[in-house]
Amino acid sequence: MPKQPLAEVFGFPITNASPDAAQYQKNRLCPYNNKVPNCTKDKAEDPLGVCSLFEGDDDPTATIVCPVRFRQDWLITVDAAKFFFPPDAKWTSLTEVRLADKHGKSAGNIDVVLVSYDDAGRITDFGSVEVQGVYISGNITKPFKHFMQDPDNRRDMAWTGPNYPRANYLSSSRKRLAPQMIYKGGILKAWGKKQAVVVHKHFYATLPNLKPVEAGNEANADIAWQLYHLQRHPTEDRYKLTLDRVVHTMFEPALEQITRTEAGPIETFISKLQDKLDEKLENGNPPDAPTLQDILSQ
Repeated sequence: MPKQPLAEVFGFPITNASPDAAQYQKNRLCPYNNKVPNCTKDKAEDPLGVCSLFEGDDDPTATIVCPVRFRQDWLITVDAAKFFFPPDAKWTSLTEVRLADKHGKSAGNIDVVLVSYDDAGRITDFGSVEVQGVYISGNITKPFKHFMQDPDNRRDMAWTGPNYPRANYLSSSRKRLAPQMIYKGGILKAWGKKQAVVVHKHFYATLPNLKPVEAGNEANADIAWQLYHLQRHPTEDRYKLTLDRVVHTMFEPALEQITRTEAGPIETFISKLQDKLDEKLENGNPPDAPTLQDILSQ
C-alpha cells in the first residue's frame, strides 16, 4: 500500500470499499457512539472525519486522534467499571458532565462518568473516565479532502510533500492531559473518587515513567491508566479497539511526573545567554538593565 497518513476515515480504512464504508463516508456518519449520528470533529457542518492516523514509516500502525473513537462498543466503560465498582454492582454511564470547583467556576466537562446505583435508583458511587486522543502536527486536512473528493478512485492514494501530518504526543500531554489532571483530577481526588484515563498505548509510552502501585494493591490506586491499540482485522478491513494493559497509579506521584519538565544541562543555557550577551555588546548596546551598583548609588 502506498504511503499516506489516513488510517480511518468516518470509521473505516480508506481501502475499505464495502457498502457500509461508502454510506458512512458519504453521509459523514460516526460509528463510535458520538452524541449525534454524524461526525462532529472540528466542525459539525463540515467535519474532519479522521479517526486515526498512521504512525511509523517501516511498519505503520494506527494511532487514535479522535477521542470519540475510543467509544467503540463502550469497551472503555466496561474496563473502568471493573476498577470503580464491585463485580455485582449495577452501573450506567453519563457523558459530558460539567464539573465545578467550590466557587462554582467550571473546571471543564468530564468525558464519561460511571455511576453505580441501588434498587431504588439512588447513586451509591461514581468514577470519572477521561479520554485523551492525540493532537496532530502538520496538515491532515489536505489529504483528507483529497480522499473525500473521490473515495472510489483514491483508496490506494499516496501522499507526500511538506507538512506531512504526524502525531504530536508532547502537545497532547502538556496542553491537554496535564491541565485536565490538575483541574478536574484534583477535585475528584479531593472527593476520594477513582479515575480512569484512557489513552492509546503509543501515547502512554511517551509519558514519563509512572510508578505503578505494588502488585495486589490495584484496588487502592487512584488512577487506572487504560491503554488501548487498534487491531486490524484483514478479512473485514476494519480496526477493533483492543485493551493492551492497565497501569494503576496513585494521583500525586503521577501528576508530579507528568507536569515535571526534565532539565537539560545548565551549561547549554548559559552558553545561549553568553551568545546573546556577546552579540549585544558587539553591537555597541550596553545592557539596558541597571547593575546592583547603579541601584545602590541612587
